[in-house]
Amino acid sequence: MESRFNNLLSIRPQILSAKIYDGISAEEAFQNKTLRPIIKLQHNLLVAVFENYIAKHKNVFFNLILEEQFNYISNAIQKDIKFRNSLKGMIIGQFTIEEYQLYIQNSSALNKRMMTIVKERLIQSIQIFQHPKTLETF
Repeated sequence: MESRFNNLLSIRPQILSAKIYDGISAEEAFQNKTLRPIIKLQHNLLVAVFENYIAKHKNVFFNLILEEQFNYISNAIQKDIKFRNSLKGMIIGQFTIEEYQLYIQNSSALNKRMMTIVKERLIQSIQIFQHPKTLETF
């Protein structure tokens, strides 16, 4: 168990701008200490998953103007329950047992923070999603 804990923490990127200080809420501390590094670590996977989501939805995304693409990302994350749960699973799967224990105490608020960060990262990476990709089968 201890090796899983150490391995998970050792591969996470450090985010120097994500500060933890006295007076910070427990949710914000968890966000800065756990969520942001995990989401940064998982960024390429999250991008690949969203590219697959676009392809499975007939590449409609590519026919939209930029503002509509932003809304498409938001709607996919907020309204597509299966997709949102899949994204959450990719992040929660990187938690240590201790982090998971903290997470389940206030999962609703932390899920909202988690999905907001994922949405922001996908929107900031929107230039990656400029060309239709075909679904690859294995």
